[in-house]
Amino acid sequence: MDTVPPSEPNSQFEAILSYLKETRGFDFTGYKRTSLARRVRRRMAQIGVEEFGDYIDLLQVNSEEFGALFNTILINVTSFFRDAEAWSHLREEIVPTLLAERAPDDPVRIWSAGCASGQEAYSLAMVFADALGPERFRQRIKIYATDVDDQALAQARQASYAATDVQNLEPEQIEQYFEQQGNQYVFRKDLRRSVIFGRNDLVQDAPISRIDLLVCRNTLMYFNAETQAKILGRFHFALAPRGLLFLGKAEMLLSHSRIFDPVDLKRRIFRKTPCNPIGLGHLVSQTFVAERQGEVGGLDELREHAFSASPVAQVVVTGEDIVALINQQAEQVFGLSHRDIGRPLRDLEISYRPVELRAYVEQAKVERRALRIKDVEWQRGPGDAVWFEIHINPLVNNDNGLVGVSIVFHDVTAARKLLDELEHTNRQLESAYEELQSTNEELETTNEELQSTVEELETTNEELQSTNEELETMNEELQSTNDELRAINDTLRERSAELDEVKDFLESILSSVRPGVVVVDLEMRILVWNHGAQDLWGLRQDEAAGEHLLNLDIGLPVGELRASVRTAMTDPAFEDTMMLDAVNRRGRQTKIRIAVGALRRPDNGSTQGAILVMEPIENAD
Repeated sequence: MDTVPPSEPNSQFEAILSYLKETRGFDFTGYKRTSLARRVRRRMAQIGVEEFGDYIDLLQVNSEEFGALFNTILINVTSFFRDAEAWSHLREEIVPTLLAERAPDDPVRIWSAGCASGQEAYSLAMVFADALGPERFRQRIKIYATDVDDQALAQARQASYAATDVQNLEPEQIEQYFEQQGNQYVFRKDLRRSVIFGRNDLVQDAPISRIDLLVCRNTLMYFNAETQAKILGRFHFALAPRGLLFLGKAEMLLSHSRIFDPVDLKRRIFRKTPCNPIGLGHLVSQTFVAERQGEVGGLDELREHAFSASPVAQVVVTGEDIVALINQQAEQVFGLSHRDIGRPLRDLEISYRPVELRAYVEQAKVERRALRIKDVEWQRGPGDAVWFEIHINPLVNNDNGLVGVSIVFHDVTAARKLLDELEHTNRQLESAYEELQSTNEELETTNEELQSTVEELETTNEELQSTNEELETMNEELQSTNDELRAINDTLRERSAELDEVKDFLESILSSVRPGVVVVDLEMRILVWNHGAQDLWGLRQDEAAGEHLLNLDIGLPVGELRASVRTAMTDPAFEDTMMLDAVNRRGRQTKIRIAVGALRRPDNGSTQGAILVMEPIENAD
């Protein structure tokens, strides 16, 4: 069996991921490689490209291809109340409990992570609007809906959906929450103001904070285990105390039970535990302490030089987030200088690059505990990536009063590279082991297949002989069937000719009868209108056919015929003759004799309409 060495295609595939990250800011390196490669190959097959290297060349010359590739990778499969049983439990059990745990006027913050085209966010809006009522919903609820797909977010903001998108909703929900505009159904504008859409990369961007309910359904399954752990750590930080996490049925948190407690494991609903998601104990740095009594002199200068000469980049801010200290390593690594001392942290690039620091600094100040941010990547230039582990420590005095916050950047690039190499080696070993197992299984099955092939060849001859006999029998049956079909066809032709003759004969009779003859069905719509009727009223057969008898404006008081015609339709034996004054097609007054009778079926004598025979008996100027 021929095999292709995996190293070259894998390196070319990784080159695609690096190119997407550098040129468009989409970091797919945390996604599962097997599913990710399968989707990229699917897109390549659609446009007829076979090699990853050739596909990079295409991306470089065709900017529109990025959109098609992202749509293939980010499969935005969603619907209103997807997995209805879980949503029903959320509506009936979880939401009432969540609202009961909060004061009547407390705001409720909800995050729909990976919202795609918005159906999940608007499903949440309907659930909470049902629970609170539209007015209280607008006052208390904020739903933050995020995704990395800008095209899907644009569609979500429009809140406009086709009939097929809302077909699974109850008619009452559609009437209450949607406005029909043409063929589209648009979510209510007054409730839509409480749903805020924005772009957020779960792997790279800072999480939204103080969330009471975080919904991330069938999104984590696209990431590998390491990236899932990173995202779940951010979710833990984003949730408020006793906040809830609602996952899809394809996702589990068995390996993260230390930071989430299951509320309903079957429906994938979890509650945030009060522990620190990164596993650190309560650490309080006391860099600024009262000067000790003793004989040692020049302590202030000694501290200043020791801080400045530290090999680890460090920045210290006050309790008001004003930069107080910057050491030499921080100046070299991040391009800071002594002129930045005294400036607010938010005005410095370091506050948001390589990671959004302000939320972590605020958390450290509020909770009076140390934080550690792991796996922070910083692209200093093309191909120059640096990895940091950032320690944020609150600085308190002896009275536990907050003095400031210390931010320390530990360069872990070398360790990260070693870990990546180790992980890569492990993946290669696992792949090689799987290939060996697969090869052994293939060899075992090949022997079985060879043995069975001999048996199959022996039976094939018998099957062919039997098949030949069956074909001969089928041929005879087909010839017999063909003869029968010819006979049926001849009979149908004869019947059709007979029907044509009967039709022509009936038309000849109706044309030869001088009085006007009108035949109506049970709905009083005209079936027959002969030449005599046309001469009387000046209305042609093609104009009268299908019209309601009582709607005709032909000079005949048709309203006076209503009772007799309806009686004829219900009584097969009914016959009636009446004289009516009318105006003929020439505009002259005339008296008409009209005979009304039932149109009876020949088989059972029941009525199928009425017949009217009209004949003028005198003319008056």
